Order: sequence, then structure tokens, then C-alpha cells
Amino acid sequence: MPLVLKGSDGRRRIVTAIDDFAHSLGIRVGMPVAKAQALVNDLHLVDADPHADLTELEALALWGLRRYSPLVMTDPPNGLVLDVTGATHLHGGEQDLLRDIIAQLAERGITAKVALSETWGASYALVRYLPAPITWIAPGKTDDTLLRLPVEALRLSAATLDDLRVLGFDTIGELASQPRAPLTLRFGPDLFRRIDMAFGRMAQPITPAEPPEMLISSRAFFEPIGAPETIAKYTRYLVDDLCMRLEEAGEGVLQLDLRCTRVDNKVEAVQVRMSKPVRDLKRLNKLLCDKIETIDPGFGIERMVLAATHTGVLLPQQIHATYGEAASADVEDLWDTLHNRFGETSRLYRTAPSPSDIPERAVRRLPPSSTEAGSLRNARFRRPFRLLRPPEPMQTMALLPDHPPVSFQWRGSRYRVTAADGPERIRGEWWQTETEAGKVRDYYILQVDGGERFWAFRTGDGQNENTGSLRWYMHGKFA
Repeated sequence: MPLVLKGSDGRRRIVTAIDDFAHSLGIRVGMPVAKAQALVNDLHLVDADPHADLTELEALALWGLRRYSPLVMTDPPNGLVLDVTGATHLHGGEQDLLRDIIAQLAERGITAKVALSETWGASYALVRYLPAPITWIAPGKTDDTLLRLPVEALRLSAATLDDLRVLGFDTIGELASQPRAPLTLRFGPDLFRRIDMAFGRMAQPITPAEPPEMLISSRAFFEPIGAPETIAKYTRYLVDDLCMRLEEAGEGVLQLDLRCTRVDNKVEAVQVRMSKPVRDLKRLNKLLCDKIETIDPGFGIERMVLAATHTGVLLPQQIHATYGEAASADVEDLWDTLHNRFGETSRLYRTAPSPSDIPERAVRRLPPSSTEAGSLRNARFRRPFRLLRPPEPMQTMALLPDHPPVSFQWRGSRYRVTAADGPERIRGEWWQTETEAGKVRDYYILQVDGGERFWAFRTGDGQNENTGSLRWYMHGKFA
């Protein structure tokens, strides 16, 4: 059954929102409810609740603030504006960022469209008047796309749009090609102000969303500042003040947003994230100051705001009498630095032992922030410094079928074996796959003429062909 939200426009009852099914049946937003009911008999009509919608939109803005950008603003009744300047690389680039937004919203049961361009006005037009769910316009290509869009994409009043249609203006390109003075005289300055904002000729500031419970430290300047060292100096003041408030609340910060308002009302922002709650002054200052060079002060910054957009409980920790907490703090500091530099898609991980005899399963990759220790099986034989994954085929020559080779060829080079240690028999883990049940590997440590030591194995036990093919593979190299 198609779902339709209804509201009032003066005395008229109109459709305010529809689902995809209703749209496919010809129902449109703004249509009178009576006409919608005439088109489709079994509509599921629900009264719109603008206040509840705005509350949910504000909650969604705070989610975007914590996940994607320090500059997120609601655009009622159904839009969000995100300034992702300098943040796209943290999510793998523009296309990956847009795909992630769509996927994350879909997990929340929200069908959405996203557009990314050089200006807020252009993105508004693209996301509402192009059919694709994801639109990305590369820098320098925005004008060509905007000129083909209808004049409704400029966010003008209904009366102005009606008059423009009467005059024969259908697209933004037709309107933008006309002399400004006559049209400004008739429609006022807002007409070309909207055009200039869409094309990036006029700044369109964003007022970031801020939850009422957010811890904030701010500073306004009588004389605008612009030098990086001055910005860093006042950043340290803000961090010091914010850390005192965090200590009073018994919390640590997981995400910090530094927003700098310029004299032209444009906001420059940087964002840093931590793996665990932190309120260490030195560590927070370092993470923020590493990003100050990305701030463009323009003609000067007149206000700085440091916001703890995501916090967590920070309990007192017992320090070891001998080693203290230095080792763990150093690792966490390194992780936070690398994470903020390379982003969430970077190949950062830590390893932990896994309870498996199969060498390629003996170690697992875990997120750097994971505290999982894992368990290690006691191997009676030594393991190589470097493990090849997958094992690489090699050609061998042996005096007897069940003996180690006297020579082998691998990666185009031939080696003569001077010493061998083994075998170490490792059986397949039958609980993993049916094909692995009964498989056998016999591992040897092979030392060659130059002193290098290799780790190689032969598949099969030489008696039952189901245990393996008796082929040799190189699996590792010792230091």
C-alpha cells in the first residue's frame, strides 16, 4: 500500500511526502490530497508531523557531525548540508564517501540521494533535480551542469518562479544569460544572489549543528588573526580550557572539531578522532596542530570554537609500578596520528595470535584499537620471519621421495641445500572445510649455500593420494 504524508497549505490539504511506490503511481509532493485519492484508491494517508521530522533531522545532523565532517547543518524539511572540504580522503575519496553515506543511511531505513560539488547551492540543485542517487561534479565542471537545470533549483519563492515561467525562463542557463539590471529591478536582489551562491561567486556560510550537551570552548578576537603559529597558540588555550571541563565531567574526548570563523563569515574546520577517550593536553594539541596548515585564514579569523563532539567516560587507571602507562599510550598516540592522517580506509592494523596450526591462519589482523589478545599455540618448531601468502610452487630434486630436497628452484633461481631440519607434520583442519579433511603438509627448514634458510613443505604423506599431491611449496624465509 503506497504511503503518503498529508499536511495543510492554508485551507488546502496537500501531499507533503511520498514513498517510492506512491511516486510510481503518479502521486507527487504538493498535489492536493483529493487528487491523490482519485488516482489511487487504497492510499495509506498519515498526518505529517513537521516538529518530529525536524527533531529527527537534527539527530541525523549530529550523526553526520560525528562521522563525516565538523560542518553539518540541517536544511529543512528533508536535507542536510555537509562541508567535507579536506575530509574526503579520510573515507577513500569523493565517490567512496558518497557511497558510504548512502549505505549508512540505508542501514537506518532511510532512502537518500547525495550530491557533491563546489558549492552548497549547486549540490542542493543537483541532488533534487538530477535522477541519479549519487552525483559528483568534479571541480571546474559545475557551471555546465547547473546551466541545464530548471529555475526551481535556485530555491526561489513560489511567486518568483511563477513569474519567471510566465516570462519564458525554464532553465538556469536562460536566466543567467540575461542582463541583470532589468531582472533585479523586477524581482529584487535575491534572484541573482541565489545564482551567484550556486556558482560560487558569493559565499554561503554554514551554521554547524551543535547538541546542547556538547562541551565547547571558544575565543573571539578584537583583531583578526591569521598566522599559523598564532592559530596554534590559541588552539592550545582552547584545548587547556576544554580539558578542564572534561576532567570535571569525568570524561575524555573521542572526537574534536576546531572551527575558525573568518571575517567573511566563512568557516574553516578541522577534525581529529581518537581511538579511546583522551584528555591529555600534549596529545590533543599535537593532533590538532598537525592539521592547522590546512586552515585558510583568508583575511583573518575572528572567532575560534573547539567542540568535543564525541566523548566517553574516562576512568582513573592503575599505572604499573615499573613500566607505567608509557608503552600503551605511545601505541595509542601513534594510531591516532596515523588514523587522522590517512583516514578510516587506511591499511592500519595490529596482529594477534590465533589458535590454529595452519601457518597462514596462526595470526589474525585486528583493528589497531582492539584490546583482544588472542591465544598462541606452543609450536615445537621455529617459524620464519617472513611468511609467503599464498605459498609459492617450487621445483625440487630429492634422493628419496620422503626425504628433503638436495636442491630446488624458486623464483627463477636454483639453490643447493646444505642442511635440512624436519619434517614437521601439520594436518588439515577438518572443521574448516570438507576438502581440507585428511590433508597433510610436511614442513622442512632448508639451509642453502649462501647461508639463507627457507621454510618449505611437501603436500601428502606419500601413501594416500587423498592427503596431497606430493608437490613442494615455498612458504617462508628466516631472517
